[in-house]
Amino acid sequence: MSDSKPIALDAMGGDHAPHEIVAGAVHAVRERRLPVVLVGSPRVLYEALADHDATKEIPIVRAEEALSMDEGALASLRRPRSSIAIASHLVRRGDVSAVVSAGSTAGIVATGRLRLKAQHGVLRPAIAVALPTRPRPTLLLDAGANAEAKPEMLVQFAHLGSAYAELAFDISKPKVGLLTIGSEPEKGNKLTRRAHELLQASPGILFTGNIEGYDLLSGGVDVIVTDGFTGNVALKTMEGAVRYAFGELRETITDSPAARLGAFLQRSRIRDLHHRLDAEAHGGAVLLGLNGTVVIAHGSSRAQGISAACQLAADLSAGGIVTRIGERIAATQRSHRRR
Repeated sequence: MSDSKPIALDAMGGDHAPHEIVAGAVHAVRERRLPVVLVGSPRVLYEALADHDATKEIPIVRAEEALSMDEGALASLRRPRSSIAIASHLVRRGDVSAVVSAGSTAGIVATGRLRLKAQHGVLRPAIAVALPTRPRPTLLLDAGANAEAKPEMLVQFAHLGSAYAELAFDISKPKVGLLTIGSEPEKGNKLTRRAHELLQASPGILFTGNIEGYDLLSGGVDVIVTDGFTGNVALKTMEGAVRYAFGELRETITDSPAARLGAFLQRSRIRDLHHRLDAEAHGGAVLLGLNGTVVIAHGSSRAQGISAACQLAADLSAGGIVTRIGERIAATQRSHRRR
C-alpha cells in the first residue's frame, strides 16, 4: 500500500451511505492500494467494515453528525461537526491528502469554502467534471458551484480547468472554449460577451472561441467554461440523454433473436461504450480553487464509483493540483500588475 497520506472519505454522504461507501473504501484499499480513512459514526462504520472483515485495515475518525442529501449550503453552518466538515478539517490540518464525498453538492461546496478557504487570488471555486469525449476527456466547469458568475470568474475557471487538464490529461496547452448560444463573438448575453473579450486578452489561456451545446461531446476543446447554472443544466441534460439512449439500446438489442445474437457478438464493444459513458467510472467532479483537494462523487455512487473517486483524489493530490492552480493564479496577477 502507498506510504502517502490517506484519503478522507465522508462515509455518511450519499444515497447509499454508509454501506456502499464502506464497500468502496475496502475496494480502494485492497484493489487500488490506496490508504483511506473513513469519517462518520464509529459504531455504524465498524459494523459495516466487519461485513468485509476489514476492521483492522481502515481507520475511522469520529463524526456524529451528517448532512442529508436534501440539505443545502446553510447546513454547513448548522452542522459544524458533520462528517464532511471533519473530513475537510483533516485536509486543512495536513493529516490527509484529500477529501472524497458523495453527499449534498451544495453542502460540500459550502463546507469546503468555509473550512478550506479559497486559494489566494481565486474569486470563487468551481466544480469541474470530465466529459467522456475522445481521444481524451473534456473538462466542463463550472458545473454547479456558482449559479451566478461574473466575466472575470469565467476567466479564472479557464485557468482552473487548464491546470487540471495539464495534470490529469498531460496536455501542454489545453484549448479553452466558452459555452454560449453561437460561435460568433457577439453571440450570447452580457456575461458571455464580456467573458469572450477577457478570455481573448488573457495570457496563459489558449482560447479558441465560443462553442455551442452540441459541441459538448465533440472533443474540439479540452476545457469548456460557463457559469454554474448553465453548466449544471448542460451536464444533467447530457446525463439524462445518455441514460435514455442506453435504455432505448437495451430494448432494441433484446426485442428479437437476431438482435440478441448481434448484441452477443458485440458485447465487448457495448460494455466498453457503457463504461466510457458511465459517470461513476471517471471518479466524479473536482472542486477546484480551494486550499485542498476535494472530489465530489455522484450522489448515487456505488462501491466502484467511490473507489474511482478515491483514485482520482489520490492522483490529483499527488500531482500537486493545488500548487499548480496557485502558480497559475499568481502568474496571472503578476501579468495584470505589469500592464
